[in-house]
Amino acid sequence: MSRPRRIVLIRHGESEGNVDDTVYEREPDHALSLTERGRKQAEEAGVRMRELFGDEEVSAYVSPYRRTHQTFQALGLDPRLVRVREEPRLREQDWGNWQEREDVRKQKVYRDAYGHFFYRFAQGESGADVYDRVGAFLESLWRSFEDPAHPPNVLIVTHGLTMRLFCMRWLHWTVAEFECLSNPGNAESRALLLGPDGRYHLDRPFERWCTPESYGFTG
Repeated sequence: MSRPRRIVLIRHGESEGNVDDTVYEREPDHALSLTERGRKQAEEAGVRMRELFGDEEVSAYVSPYRRTHQTFQALGLDPRLVRVREEPRLREQDWGNWQEREDVRKQKVYRDAYGHFFYRFAQGESGADVYDRVGAFLESLWRSFEDPAHPPNVLIVTHGLTMRLFCMRWLHWTVAEFECLSNPGNAESRALLLGPDGRYHLDRPFERWCTPESYGFTG
């Protein structure tokens, strides 16, 4: 098995929906574009990515949303070194019918009280649903490592919640640990680095907005 030395996850740059949630009344979530600021964020992230990867090959997976495609393009990676695939299982959490803005805002309040992992949006997904499809993607990813020619780098261009759930699944965090973490900022990245002990370690933690409260032995 040829495991990559690093698995880099990056959130898309600032999108139209990040600055004006009324846009969801007119456009579907998957079709929203980056703002000009979001493009610059992605370009700046690209400088860091190119420095990190150097001349090494990269296996890239991109969420099917417009803003993640635009983010990947703005990174400016050398196409001769990158093998890229669109991966629907890395999409954003499905929010349901966004046309009723006030209803969605109420549901967000309910979600904050109920918990981001378990609360399911009407006609949409819960965090647990996203966790399940991220888990299915991880099974496919692990199978790809069986190729002895697998690149030493994996790049995943996705969304904030999906990034947290990917790390939760990979690092075996509890639900309580997940609930205390904040999303990364737009175009922020985290990397899982293969250590000498054969385990992957997160290069830097996600910010915490509270202290996790466990129900029992999982602490």
